[in-house]
Amino acid sequence: MSVQKPASWSYAEDFLTEPDELEAARRRGEELGCTPVSVAAGAALRLLAGALRARTVCEIGTGAGVSGLWLLGGMAPEGVLTTIDVEPANQRAARTAFRAAGIAPQRTRVIMGNALAVLPRLADGAYDLVFVDARKLEYPQYVEQGLRLLRSGGVLALDNMLWHDRVADPTARDETTTALRDLGKALRSDDRVQPTLLPVGDGLFAAVKR
Repeated sequence: MSVQKPASWSYAEDFLTEPDELEAARRRGEELGCTPVSVAAGAALRLLAGALRARTVCEIGTGAGVSGLWLLGGMAPEGVLTTIDVEPANQRAARTAFRAAGIAPQRTRVIMGNALAVLPRLADGAYDLVFVDARKLEYPQYVEQGLRLLRSGGVLALDNMLWHDRVADPTARDETTTALRDLGKALRSDDRVQPTLLPVGDGLFAAVKR
């Protein structure tokens, strides 16, 4: 088994440069205390959305709009991003980011509320991609809702699935690490999906719904 060298990992993480509007959105997110996806993870999301020619994307956890901008960058020109967050300040920052990037208002549907209350109201099989970056202990519930929302051939993506290098450490047994580790193992053998775990950012899990 080959061992990825830190220099190669750093090179891959820094391979792309964020546009100014994404850098500004990232700064706003950091000021709000929400950690945006890394540039490499954002680029991977854009690639997934582009490969799907996604027209309908659901994002659980808006943050300051960084991941939303990456997703919109890969989606079809007429595609609509539905993004859910419980924090009004996050959503205001995201709206600012979308406007600054020149995203047409009709291309985003920003919903404030608890995702577990909002998601059941969204239509079955209506989404090309579902991206999750919200409360970690609720990931299992988000996954079940996400799989319901996805069409066959759609993609489920979960951020933070390596959780600060703790998931790979068998001695790390705090509640969040254990929950994410167990979820990854469960999805690895779930017949409903074709999964992979990408070592970008803090770990991006991606799976195609069968």
